[in-house]
Amino acid sequence: MGSAKGFGNDDIQTRSYWRWSKQDFFPEQSFQNWNTYKSALSQTCFRFKDRLISRSEDANEIGELRKQSENDMKRCLNWWDLTWFGFGSVIGAGIFVLTGQEAHNHAGPAIVLSYVASGLSAMLSVFCYTEFAIEIPVAGGSFAYLRVELGDFFAFITAGNILLESIVGGAAVARSWTSYFATLLNRPPNSLRIQAPHLANNFNLLDPIAVVVLMISATLAMTSTRKTSYFNWVASAINTVVILFVIIAGFIHANSSNLTPFFPYGAKGVFQAAAIVYFAYGGFDNIATMAEETKNPSRDIPLGLLGSMSIITVIYCLMALSLSMMQKYTEIDTNAAYSVAFQSVGMKWAKYFVALGALKGMTTVLLVGALGQARYTTHIARAHMIPPWFALVHPKTGTPINATLLITILSACIALFSGLDVLSGLLSISTLFVFAMMAIALLVRRYHARGITPQRNLIKLVAFLLIIIASSMGTSAYWGLRPNGWFGYTITVPFWFFGTMGIQLFVPQQRTPKVWGVPLVPWLPSLSIATNLFLMGSLGVQAFVRFGICTIIMLVYYVFIGVHATYDMAHQMTSSDPTKVVEDNKEGNEGA
Repeated sequence: MGSAKGFGNDDIQTRSYWRWSKQDFFPEQSFQNWNTYKSALSQTCFRFKDRLISRSEDANEIGELRKQSENDMKRCLNWWDLTWFGFGSVIGAGIFVLTGQEAHNHAGPAIVLSYVASGLSAMLSVFCYTEFAIEIPVAGGSFAYLRVELGDFFAFITAGNILLESIVGGAAVARSWTSYFATLLNRPPNSLRIQAPHLANNFNLLDPIAVVVLMISATLAMTSTRKTSYFNWVASAINTVVILFVIIAGFIHANSSNLTPFFPYGAKGVFQAAAIVYFAYGGFDNIATMAEETKNPSRDIPLGLLGSMSIITVIYCLMALSLSMMQKYTEIDTNAAYSVAFQSVGMKWAKYFVALGALKGMTTVLLVGALGQARYTTHIARAHMIPPWFALVHPKTGTPINATLLITILSACIALFSGLDVLSGLLSISTLFVFAMMAIALLVRRYHARGITPQRNLIKLVAFLLIIIASSMGTSAYWGLRPNGWFGYTITVPFWFFGTMGIQLFVPQQRTPKVWGVPLVPWLPSLSIATNLFLMGSLGVQAFVRFGICTIIMLVYYVFIGVHATYDMAHQMTSSDPTKVVEDNKEGNEGA
């Protein structure tokens, strides 16, 4: 399956993987010369409308788009690989670093409740991902699912956040790796970073070690998916031993008085911390991107995703509780919490063991992240949202080397400058936004079938979805404005209940999952929308400012490049006659 023969294009075989021509980056008609580009810009409004209305098909995502990669990825993974990839992708910097940071700054001992809240929200998203990954087993993950259900524009906005999440996430974990490596050497967390006093605060500690770690992880990921899986097994097994040690030794040295006061910052602090530590659950979506390399997606993905995330949620809560009972929240170190906590109870040697385990965990997070993020990027490039050069799969390794390099180089640039507190807030808001969009897409998939659903039912579905989204945003806003109030919830919560009940009673389901489906639809997806938006509202203003700036940059790119590239890609088989294009669009999108 590693050759181009699987796609039936013999000409592709003679082309070198390492090529750099303009046609490989911008092959679309709109970018052939300045005249065609100016002509494309003059049609921006029409093309934007076309991309807003158009929808992809399951078969297109699974079959046709994969041809853009010229070579197949190798189907070499089973449920056991995916389960360990789940551990490897999730347990890392989040639990080892953010737990101490958020317990000290926002939640206190109630950090365990923060992990419960974010874990429940993550599990709701896992349900949605699992159903989609079984029915659309491609490398694109949430990007592919949203193209099918919500269209190109919403898929692009989500794709931008996926790429942002990938780049920032890799940078955050790599920075944490350096902190724990310094602890292992019995040095202060920032001692291995280079001070740059002329740069702004939070951007003035340069981290070349983080850059090197990112590059090494990416190199291994580019070599072979199977070999990466073997390495992940070993590293995750070692990490599991460390985690069991942390939990058991932590409870042995526990002091229940450290749990008082349990809510030093109140409920607001708990949910503010929950929004940040959600980052600790991030990464499970990488498993969905490996569906294209999974031998039996309908069996392996549910076992790998749901199994690993259920265990991880329990582990996180126990680890957070053990830290809170070992050390007073005011004394918890925000950079290397567990290592310093063991040192404070007289187990000085344990801090080296914990630091080594944390390094192992962060290494696997970077490794699995390099795999999953590159596969997201590959499918985004297949749709020509970004240059299709990044969609190419190497014929020998069966891995998307170009896409891996793109994510790794950008992550390395950010990791060199940016502090973890800057990165974690931005990462959480992007992750929560993507997961909320996934829940919306699942409801659309279940209750709307193009060409079948009557117009009146579509209007009902849209209306009830807007009620769910608006009431969830209202609940989040009221919480932010009046964390100790209650009156606003008597309005927003009943509206959310009415919107969800309305879908159940007045909009008939149009699709039944073939193998495995989310239970209690529409309630669980609706609850996922509410919890993700609520946690987004618990983040600080700066996170939204940075999120807004990044979104504006994405929209500028879409207007000048993305919309034209995807329009040409979608219509490359149609006539160049504008009238025919419009007619074809109308025929192909009736009921969309």
